[in-house]
Amino acid sequence: MPVTHPVAGRRRRPPLPDLVVPVAGTLLVLAGAAGLVPALAAAALAVAAGCTLACVRLAWLAGAPPARAEPDRLLPVESAPAVQPRATPPPTRGGGSRRTDRWTRQGVLFRQCAAILDAAVLAAGLTVAVLPLTDPPHRTPVALVGLAVTAPLYAVALLRLPGRLRRTAAERLRRAVDVLGLGLGLVFAVWMLLPPGPVPAVAIASVAGASGVAVLLVTARADRCRRPGVARCSAGAAASLAGLTLLVVLLAHGAPDRAALAVVPPLLAGVLLTADGARRAATGGPSRPDGIPAVWPWLTAPAGIAALAAGHRLWTAREIAVPAIALGLAVIPPMVLREVLAVVDQRRRADRLARESRLRTADDRPGAADPVDDRPDTSNPLVGWPDTPDPLVGWLGASDPLVGPPGTADPLAGLADRNDLVRGLARREGGALLVVDLVGAADGAAVDRSVLVEVARRLRAGCGPGDLVARLADAEFAVLTDVGPVVAYALGSRLLAGLTEPGAGGVPRIRVSVGLAETTGGDPEDVLRQADLARRRAVQLGRDRVEWYDAYLEEQLVRRLDLERELPGALARGELDLVYQPVVALIDRQPVGTEALLRWRSPALGTVLPDELLPVATDLDLLGEVGRWVLDRACRQLADWSGGGRKLWMAVNVTPRELAAPDFVARAAAALAAYDVPPERLVVEVAEPAVGAELSTVVARLAGLRSLGVRTALDDFRAEHASLAQLRRLPIDLLKVGPHLVGPAADGRLPLIEVVAALGDRLGLEVVVEGLESDAQVAGARRAGCRYGQGFAVARPATAERVEAWFEELGPAHR
Repeated sequence: MPVTHPVAGRRRRPPLPDLVVPVAGTLLVLAGAAGLVPALAAAALAVAAGCTLACVRLAWLAGAPPARAEPDRLLPVESAPAVQPRATPPPTRGGGSRRTDRWTRQGVLFRQCAAILDAAVLAAGLTVAVLPLTDPPHRTPVALVGLAVTAPLYAVALLRLPGRLRRTAAERLRRAVDVLGLGLGLVFAVWMLLPPGPVPAVAIASVAGASGVAVLLVTARADRCRRPGVARCSAGAAASLAGLTLLVVLLAHGAPDRAALAVVPPLLAGVLLTADGARRAATGGPSRPDGIPAVWPWLTAPAGIAALAAGHRLWTAREIAVPAIALGLAVIPPMVLREVLAVVDQRRRADRLARESRLRTADDRPGAADPVDDRPDTSNPLVGWPDTPDPLVGWLGASDPLVGPPGTADPLAGLADRNDLVRGLARREGGALLVVDLVGAADGAAVDRSVLVEVARRLRAGCGPGDLVARLADAEFAVLTDVGPVVAYALGSRLLAGLTEPGAGGVPRIRVSVGLAETTGGDPEDVLRQADLARRRAVQLGRDRVEWYDAYLEEQLVRRLDLERELPGALARGELDLVYQPVVALIDRQPVGTEALLRWRSPALGTVLPDELLPVATDLDLLGEVGRWVLDRACRQLADWSGGGRKLWMAVNVTPRELAAPDFVARAAAALAAYDVPPERLVVEVAEPAVGAELSTVVARLAGLRSLGVRTALDDFRAEHASLAQLRRLPIDLLKVGPHLVGPAADGRLPLIEVVAALGDRLGLEVVVEGLESDAQVAGARRAGCRYGQGFAVARPATAERVEAWFEELGPAHR
């Protein structure tokens, strides 16, 4: 079965630029401090390097299309006309064209924000980069303009990023107090660090800079769990603005050029954090519930900053001016107010714990609860779910099976239905919706009614009295709660833990998928659709998990739904295609074989690569049909090329699931006979990471293929201990390895490729190095003794006609 072989999938971790840029920046700073390089030039080069890397990554995010492009060009041959995608109708479930337009707008909005962040990073980098080219009297205005341009760009981008939460009045008050305290502490610190004497008017920009940094730091900490990518962007913006503010102050006071080196660390870290945060936000970086946030940073940070700055001023100047003392004292009221808010939060939490303790000695019947509302105060981030036994487990006991006590009423009849849930969503301005889906753990079968009864009872026991529990379908429930999204995530995790407790007495265990969406007062159907999309994502990722809805998740799931809708019938419509990547002899670059790679040319979705196509084909039970077509088409193409006198092999990728089919060997023999292809010209590849779970079956099928004369190959060989151990068991002829083995080993020993090549010689295997991107990698593979290579450095994948034209350019066949 063809799989994709893009080199991008085998990037080094961490990527080389992420190592080179900080190291180069450090060396430049040291060289500037030692006088080996002009200080301003060193600072400009260091910052320019980081900004260039960040700008490239942000520009890629800003211009990335919704669908993947395909690197199919091979040699300087005129490109084939691109397939024009047609308009794709939106999914009908839970919405219409208006909601689909909103999904598209969210993606467009993120790309716009990435473009604005790119402009902010570019402005920050240019501010420092032009300083060596600017006359000394003009440097301060240049830095001030750079700060004035960069700060609004950062502000606009961060305010427009999707996913912002609605804050309650109490949350807004706490955040305002935090910003005020930290901002005053930073402004006081900047004042204390200025040299004694009159303060230049332009240095007042430091006040605005310090205030902006305070806002961004508080925002970054508040978003660090719910939106980690946005939090990194905010932290990067804070570091960048801090560096530019420091630059303005230094230039305004006529500091020596070497002092400018101090702005390199915050600026370099800031732009790289910005790019990394945008990438995480774009890829749906994992979020997590943060529980009860610590208060001490906001109580101690302003005081610590002010104390350190005052100590520095007393040490250097021996005095502090009266206005500065007044500013330092202004830090105290926000700290006192924050302490009062923290005490109130703790008292509320203690009262709630006491109420819940009384409730646990109440009647165990579902719905029998104290009229006092025992739900957490979601306006208060200090108040979370108590560290007490899980109500889902405590009500029945941790080992109780999913069977209700006899003689009780059926709780399913008393649950709300979908209409009740929609009305409840329409009445609420905040909170969260959890959609809970159940299947049998053994085979995904339907869940027995007795189990559903107990699930309903446990859901009621685990929710607050003001929460609404509804049944949407036979084994699908919903919980509508007033708590905020982070606490709702914790509630979903508790429900998941309680519902997946193993049963006893023959009761089957169930598997649970929970989707969570925020209720923001919008269209109830939108909220339902979002929670259901998050539930679908939990199912795709293996169930027994809680998934949180976000815009990127929706794009992924809508894309998946489009693939599932379009793939059936794609083969009959003639939309599947093969491209071929040549394999060459490294000694003379002459082709010895090709690898067939699958492409789906969908008029609706564009070109779809195997890493998207194959999982969908597997889930739709179309993998065998697609695999038979690939094998037949590859053998037919091989027969066409063999008629020209060129003795090439054709490699076809298959999955262990395909190999497990009882008739796979017979189908391969039939395809070879149909096109009169010698068996030794066909190579069947299976990826090494997928072999482990099906090792015995893979060994049997590969042995059957070799008995026909077909050659076999192990793809993606990792050269690890387990890989080496099973290598002797596999009946293979070729060993395919990636370019990461070509470079020198981390401990300075010989490259791993030399070890693999020697092992291949001992076992009688030919080694093919794939993914070669540079002439240096080609040379390294050849020095190690590898005979064959494959990759963009030697030939790119292309259609059969382009490969044929390339063969003609090489002249008569030699093999």
